[in-house]
Amino acid sequence: MELLSLMLFHDYTFPVLQSFLRRLKIWVNLLNPTLLLSSDPEIQKAHSLLGSGEKLNEKDEAALTISLSSVHPDSGAALPLIFRPPALFPISGPLVVASLLPHSTVKPALFWQFLLQSYSAGFNYANRNSSSEQHQGYNISLKQLLLITGTVSYTTCAGALPQIFINRLGLRSSAVQTFFRSILPIPLSATLAFFNVLTVRSEEPETGIQVFDHNGNPVGVSKAAGEKAVWETALSRAALFGMTATVPNLLVLLMKRVRPFQRNSLLVAPLRHISTALVLGLMIPVSFSLFPQLGTIKREQLEEELQAAAVGRHLFYHRGL
Repeated sequence: MELLSLMLFHDYTFPVLQSFLRRLKIWVNLLNPTLLLSSDPEIQKAHSLLGSGEKLNEKDEAALTISLSSVHPDSGAALPLIFRPPALFPISGPLVVASLLPHSTVKPALFWQFLLQSYSAGFNYANRNSSSEQHQGYNISLKQLLLITGTVSYTTCAGALPQIFINRLGLRSSAVQTFFRSILPIPLSATLAFFNVLTVRSEEPETGIQVFDHNGNPVGVSKAAGEKAVWETALSRAALFGMTATVPNLLVLLMKRVRPFQRNSLLVAPLRHISTALVLGLMIPVSFSLFPQLGTIKREQLEEELQAAAVGRHLFYHRGL
């Protein structure tokens, strides 16, 4: 828990009163893909530096960045390489681009949706708040495994619905195909991203998460804080994937009315690919910055037994990612 305690006091991490732009600047640094090259000894050394409690100087900021981008704040263990925040864009980028393509059959649509939803579920689970699980160890429970499996299965089929409708119903109208290929994926992508977080992390509102006072001392486990943390994260993920689907699809629809694109339809595919990757890359740090990593909850919103033990008007919790 030392990393969470440090968050309450260090300027570089996630103070509650930080502005959106300050959080955005921090996330741009933490999402640097070169951080994935850090070795395990480097990560352990960086994390031990944070746990020492010493005041960090400028030379230590590199170690701080490595730790914040590679170590889980609750358990203190290194995150799996593919589920660290800097890996989100390199891995999910091709999957998002492929899942938004206008496929000709249902099978490739299901295939790419399965890969995207599986990775999203793994990322959501790896970056959850696990503060209430410390006494249970780190093995995934049967209930959680079933939740993840069901989430991936449902979102895979739901994500491929536009292509299923087009193929199974034999839709040939240009206007109807435009709706299913360019309009429907926008709310669908946002909804599925929201649902993925909500179900994979559904145990947090049920069992509660640790809340802390302004000194970093644990006060207890709160279900209200768990619900707030999951909803904030789900909203940020819906914004990420919803915007990533919106801009490229609407841009392609607009460009199809421009004469050069009407003459050469081969220009549409590169435009779609590049714009999707660009918007996703820009939206990842923006969506991560919508809510502070160190969330706050008012004392009166807590359970009665925690209100009696709480000191101050606000308590703090790790939101997860």
